[in-house]
Amino acid sequence: MSGEEDSVLTPQVYARLSRVPARDTLEYAEGVNISEDDISRLDSLVGQWLTLPDVAEILDISVTKVQRLIEDCHLVQVRRGTPKVRSVPADFLLEGEVIAHLRGTIMVLRDQHLSDYEILEWLFTSDDSLPGRPIDHLRRGQRGEVRRRAQSLGL
Repeated sequence: MSGEEDSVLTPQVYARLSRVPARDTLEYAEGVNISEDDISRLDSLVGQWLTLPDVAEILDISVTKVQRLIEDCHLVQVRRGTPKVRSVPADFLLEGEVIAHLRGTIMVLRDQHLSDYEILEWLFTSDDSLPGRPIDHLRRGQRGEVRRRAQSLGL
């Protein structure tokens, strides 16, 4: 094969490359630009974290499918620890499944232009007007008031 033939992108290679976020996109920056102080704050709010292989085991799916859940807004992850490992809050799972209504809430928060860090911080910070943490309300299946609060962030 000549060098010119090597540079031709097959549809499979192009599809794989097109899913790799550019360095200047928010998705790329999420895992790279979060300070250690921010991670410490999240650790104090969230409590227990799961790595993607742990999530895969609990949900009885492959790690690739867990990554797809993240891409499709069913879960939110941050890179934490040393070395940096993609991690998901354990409270996102309940009885071997992703908690109901989490995806819709994540999408509302993304519509308000919150980063993954900000989404996690909002979900795990106590709100006296609820009262309690939004994540706890979602775990009980109470999405209405949580979503109203999330939508009001943009006002």
